[in-house]
Amino acid sequence: MSNFHSRFWLFAVAFFVSLGAWSVEANEQESDPYTGTQYSSQEIVDAGHNFFGKTTAGLAEAVEYVFSHHGEPDAYIIGEEAAGAFVGGLRYGEGTMYPKTGGSYRVYWQGPSVGFDFGGNGSRTLTLVYNLTAPGQIYSRFIGVEGSAYFVGGLGVSFQADDNLSLAPIRTGVGARLGANIGYLKYTEAPTWNPF
Repeated sequence: MSNFHSRFWLFAVAFFVSLGAWSVEANEQESDPYTGTQYSSQEIVDAGHNFFGKTTAGLAEAVEYVFSHHGEPDAYIIGEEAAGAFVGGLRYGEGTMYPKTGGSYRVYWQGPSVGFDFGGNGSRTLTLVYNLTAPGQIYSRFIGVEGSAYFVGGLGVSFQADDNLSLAPIRTGVGARLGANIGYLKYTEAPTWNPF
């Protein structure tokens, strides 16, 4: 066999072996539910499982409720917050945002509210983030109506939005905060006491 034919067959074998490996890898990626640029409902439930503890059953229902309205999120934020109100109220929180595309980003939020709202609470929050194309987009003001919240299994779901993003905070915690209010939350890179 000539030197040319030997090289040709060696090249052909190497080409088809690498093509087969690429095909297997592509099929594995297609069958893996945890790839892509958006989170599945199971990924979100898994992320909140240890964080929320005993309310995991309610968490699955709350996540399905949000998914039925907004679909799959691009990121989520896990954190804690404290809030109190007597007609006018304040809310402060902090957490970490995890975009599906990778990385983690520290996030702080604070904001005022006004309405028929009395009491206080401390909450753990899992916030689903929609339409995120860059992590810095989260640092904005988001308007939401707390009175439109959906309650399931000890968890409350509300919706917030700015011009680009939509957020769906899922909250649980201690205390009572009755009634309805309207306000906004300002998400920042660093903590601040200024809610405005």
